[in-house]
Amino acid sequence: MSFLRRRSGSPAGPDFDVLAMDPGDWPGDFGAMMMSGPDGSCQGIFLRYDLFGGRGPAMFIGNLPEGSPARDAEDGVPFEIRQLLTALENEEPVEFVSAEDFPVMLGDDLLIVRKVKVSEERVFCAQFGRSDGVQVTIASWDRPIADDLYQLLKPLPADMFQQG
Repeated sequence: MSFLRRRSGSPAGPDFDVLAMDPGDWPGDFGAMMMSGPDGSCQGIFLRYDLFGGRGPAMFIGNLPEGSPARDAEDGVPFEIRQLLTALENEEPVEFVSAEDFPVMLGDDLLIVRKVKVSEERVFCAQFGRSDGVQVTIASWDRPIADDLYQLLKPLPADMFQQG
């Protein structure tokens, strides 16, 4: 599966809010990618945060709507983990090990986070579903995902994902 380019001249972007850390608050490099369906619909937004001075990403955050082909990997390894490892040029095979649900309090709200463990021990991954059906997946390299990270996620401006 590859990222498809947006059609020139026509607006493209998600019809859902993209949750991420504000790129302005991130001290390293930031990149965003959109996965388009054959009909031009947005099948996902992926955000790459690089703290390693161009040597690779520290974190990928995916926002995948219902029906996105990237949501359900046959082998259980989330798409974001595969993209993170590809960007790091890590070609070692990776396999799904386990997944466990954990409750996380966000103010007065309860968020159920699914922590995914894979055979590459330097990868940390957490997933949660939003009320609008979008699945958010965070995959980080060599940095455990602390519960306070979820407090930093907020919708990014929609115009950030529009062709201008």
